[in-house]
Parts: sequence; structure tokens; C-alpha cells
Amino acid sequence: MTERIFNFSAGPAVLPVPVLEEAQRDMLSLPGVGMSVMEISHRSKTFDEIIGRAEAGLRELLKVPDNYHILFLQGGASLQFSMVPMNFLTPDGSADYVLTGSWGKKALKEAKKVGAVNIATTMADGGFTRVPSREEMSLSPHASYVHITSNETIEGVQWKHEPNVGDVPMVADMSSDILSRAFDVSKYGLIYAGAQKNMGPSGVTVVILREDLLQRIPENLATMLDYRVQVENKSLYNTPNTWGIYILSLVCKWVQEKGGLDAMEHENEEKAHLVYEAIDATDFYRGHADMDCRSTMNVTFRLPAEDLEKKFVADATAQGLDGLKGHRSVGGIRASIYNAFPRAGVEALVSFMKDFERRNG
Repeated sequence: MTERIFNFSAGPAVLPVPVLEEAQRDMLSLPGVGMSVMEISHRSKTFDEIIGRAEAGLRELLKVPDNYHILFLQGGASLQFSMVPMNFLTPDGSADYVLTGSWGKKALKEAKKVGAVNIATTMADGGFTRVPSREEMSLSPHASYVHITSNETIEGVQWKHEPNVGDVPMVADMSSDILSRAFDVSKYGLIYAGAQKNMGPSGVTVVILREDLLQRIPENLATMLDYRVQVENKSLYNTPNTWGIYILSLVCKWVQEKGGLDAMEHENEEKAHLVYEAIDATDFYRGHADMDCRSTMNVTFRLPAEDLEKKFVADATAQGLDGLKGHRSVGGIRASIYNAFPRAGVEALVSFMKDFERRNG
């Protein structure tokens, strides 16, 4: 198969075609270097320029203040579930966790292994269909940090505005919506995100960390799990994912050429609106998340019966609409329409949904 299909996968996800084409051109040899980016030393001047472009691209797009460090780590967001509490959950303190879906639950599970945690609120009783109001959260003014998941990939629930947590540092897992919209980095103490949704391939994790928090890190942490070590070595204590960082730098350039995050946000909202409009137009489809908390990245919905959902996925795959099966833990249908997902693919999905209902409704 040489023709590209529409890839609705939640991650690793679709990448911009211009990025893939540029990477393909330079696969055997970077211009003027004579080697692939996967072959050059991470200590070389060439790679120093590549990682510098990646950091500069993120700083420009996200308007990252000067008192924040940007790290390119490994281990995915799942390793950050442990690194965050290991670095910032004090022995005599506790951390607040706001649970809006499956990934927040996973982050909480790892934090419990490190120290005391407080579930500030959980939306599990309602089936994780929305984010809480400020009044629903029991936050401690003395917490080491407050953890949120900005966009729950599995349930398709997204914070449209971050909560006010006072002076306590807010930590956010932004794996599935970073670079999809503009937001104020200065409201956060730490942001982490796996690259494989909106920023690049799997294997790279971006961490954006406020400088003053480094003073809170305890001594004698395992070297690779200490943010201070990673900051001091500029993400190069060990060999980083050179290829992934290179692709990330190209993705940042692509987003800038598209018009930056404001333009990206507008495009993403239009794509999501098309799918949600198709869901709301009929009783055959039922959206999972409450309307004011619906994700623009992961559109989740159900059909009248599981057998119909299986047929929906099979028929869609046969028509080149791949990756629509919901997460194994919740079932249903999930259309992940990240930055690089083309509008034509969304239109094809909407057309398929109408036709499928006509044949099976």
C-alpha cells in the first residue's frame, strides 16, 4: 500500500505530510553532513543546532517565559507520573490530584508509591464525562503541587480553562493537547507531554519546568530521575532520542508556518465541530463527554449496541478510516483528530457516519 489512509489513532498519531517529506529527503544524509540524523553524535555541533531549534520552536509557539527550562526526556508521560512526585512530593507533605479520566488515575497510582496524596476530586461517579468546577475541588493551600490532565485521551474530556489553584504549583499532563491551542505557561509549575500526539514520534517527552522548583528537589535521587541533572546537562546526560527531537523541530516549524497556535486552535475547533455536529444531529450516535468539556483532540461516542460499534469500526477501516476503535478500557468509538489530521479526513468520517446510520439505523 502506497496511498496514505486517514489515521485516527490516539498515538502514535498522524504526522504532518510536509514533515514526513522533509525527513524522507534527509533520511540518508542531512544537508552538508553526510550522515543521517540517527547516526550523528548527540554531542556534535549539528545535533546541538537541531535540539536548539526544537527548544526555540517550542519557546516561540508556547511563549515560554525565560524562567522555565525545556527538557527532552525519555520514558513517556508514564515515567513523569513517577518523576513528578519523586522530585516534588515532600516526605511530610501531600499532593492534590484532580481526576478527570484514566490517565489521571494512572498518575495518581504512581504518586501513591512515593508519598501522601489527596484526591481533590474525582469525576469517576459520573463516568468521567466532564471536568469539575472549582467548588467541587477540595484543594489544600499547603499541597506540594496540584496535578491535572489537560485532555483525557481515552474519555475525550478536556479542560477549556485551567483551574485556579492559588499559589500551589500546578502540574499538568498535556500529552494529547499541547501545541493544539494557546495557553498561559506561567500558570503552571511543570508541564509534561509525550510527543506522539501533536509534537512528533513516540520516544520523546517534553518537560517544561519553572526554575524555582529546582530548589525543592531532594538529594540522592537516582541520577536519571533528577530534574536538576537533566537541566544541568541540557537533556544530554545520556543519549537522547535524536531522531524524535529532529522531527519535533520540524513539527514546530510546520505549526509556525500554519500561523501558530491561534491558527491551529481555530482549525482544530472547526474539525471537531464537524464531528460533534454529526453526533448531535441524531439519536443513533451518543457523545460521551458533556458538551462544555468535549475534547477537540479526541472525539468519543457510542452507538446503540456493541455489535454495531464493531461493525462501524470494521466498515470504516475497509474504507480507509483507521484507528476508530475506542480504548479497550471503555469501548465505543474514538476519533483522534490532532493537529496534523487533515480536514478531508474529518469530512470523510462525517460522510461515513451518515451512510452507516442510513444502512444500520
